[in-house]
Amino acid sequence: MTQKTNSKPLETIRDGALKATIWKNQGEKGPFYSVRITRTYTDDQGNYHDSDSFSGSEILRVARLAGKAYDETAVLRSQENEGGAQ
Repeated sequence: MTQKTNSKPLETIRDGALKATIWKNQGEKGPFYSVRITRTYTDDQGNYHDSDSFSGSEILRVARLAGKAYDETAVLRSQENEGGAQ
């Protein structure tokens, strides 16, 4: 069973309207990190929403954002292994 250990994300990395949200979760084998990549937009009433659909021109930015998120989760895992976890 997987449970989120925080009700808030550990970090959010942004690139304009794109964002990678990093969460710390607790699994049977201990803690692990997950990432959700979304695009923020506003509807006709001005309300903010997140979408997991991207245009073709955003795909390279999504890939770069995923790379940054990967690097950040590696740092978090390293801190976890050294006993300095957040």
